[in-house]
Amino acid sequence: MDETQNPNAVAAPVPADPQEPTHVLNLPVNVRSMALVVLVVLAGLATLRFASGFFIPLMLGFMFSYALSPVVNAFDGWRVPRAISAAVLILGILGGAGYAMYAFSDDANQLISSLPEAAQKLRASMRVRNNRPDTPLETVQKAATQLEQAAEESGPAKADARNVQRVVIEKPHFDIREHLWNGTLGMASLIGQVTVVTFLTYFLLLSGDTFRRKLVKITGSTLSAKKITVQALDEITLQIQRYLLVQLVVSVGVGIATGLAFWALGLEHAAVWGFAAGLLNLVPYIGSVLITGAAGLVAFLQFGELKSALAVAAASLIIHTIVGNLLVPWLTSRTSRMNPVAVFIGVLAWGWLWGVWGLLLGIPIMMGVKAVCDRVEDLKPVGELLGS
Repeated sequence: MDETQNPNAVAAPVPADPQEPTHVLNLPVNVRSMALVVLVVLAGLATLRFASGFFIPLMLGFMFSYALSPVVNAFDGWRVPRAISAAVLILGILGGAGYAMYAFSDDANQLISSLPEAAQKLRASMRVRNNRPDTPLETVQKAATQLEQAAEESGPAKADARNVQRVVIEKPHFDIREHLWNGTLGMASLIGQVTVVTFLTYFLLLSGDTFRRKLVKITGSTLSAKKITVQALDEITLQIQRYLLVQLVVSVGVGIATGLAFWALGLEHAAVWGFAAGLLNLVPYIGSVLITGAAGLVAFLQFGELKSALAVAAASLIIHTIVGNLLVPWLTSRTSRMNPVAVFIGVLAWGWLWGVWGLLLGIPIMMGVKAVCDRVEDLKPVGELLGS
């Protein structure tokens, strides 16, 4: 009897395809929600970049208030009014920074004025050829130039060269008034930004925990929501203060090590180089490149030989590599429990958004984002992605 005619017959199992996966993970993906999230992220990035002039001073003010609030809180515990302690602290920092700039101004001016001469000397030394034969690329370039000249000389355009009117483009003359005006606008903008950040930091220090209590109040009426908000704010404060402390200690260490290394190698203005190295160490990755390149140029100008310049540049590069590029990410990941890869990618992203200020503010902003995402149920995947 044929099996197709028997209603009680059982069909034979179909063999499984060996290339087909045996386990499939079904994720609840809502296309509309994902599209909405992408649009919100793009709109947020566009807003942050367009309104950088507003957000950068705001974030700088918050960061300085986080750094200085422990000192003001300590004076508040000693019955010193917050208005007086915050004002004295900010004025002391501004005065110390101004005195340091004035003390190093002469050496810094000499150092900056020597950079063009060092660059010209390095360029001239690179052009010197000690009876060295041309490379294949230089031979091809010379042959192409000669062929081009021969084509121009033999072409019909030379016969009519006398009838062609030559056009000479003159460069605009240097206008001292325009230069002074642009410099004045840049200085006025810098002074204005410093003033805004100073007053914002002062008012944040003066307010104390006013904004903290207001945020706790508006988060919700339930005790659990208020508790989660307090925990997030405490973690943000603790992580940012630890990060700033790490940056301060490491920058001081980089400055001292760079100054001592340059002094041992005989480089002039070693103290200025140490101060600049410690200051630029606050700018991740870019500050070390600037110090290394500039120090190598100045060392070549001073010593007149490439070997000494490479020794100075190598000393700076080793210091920044060990202390700045290895120790800082490790300490940052330890203090903030963040993934070093996420830290590096986040620094690049914020640097693309806000330039140098983004490099400075990127890591504290990511710390705050992670602290919030860890306590919001729908955002926990983002916190897990940023975490170590």
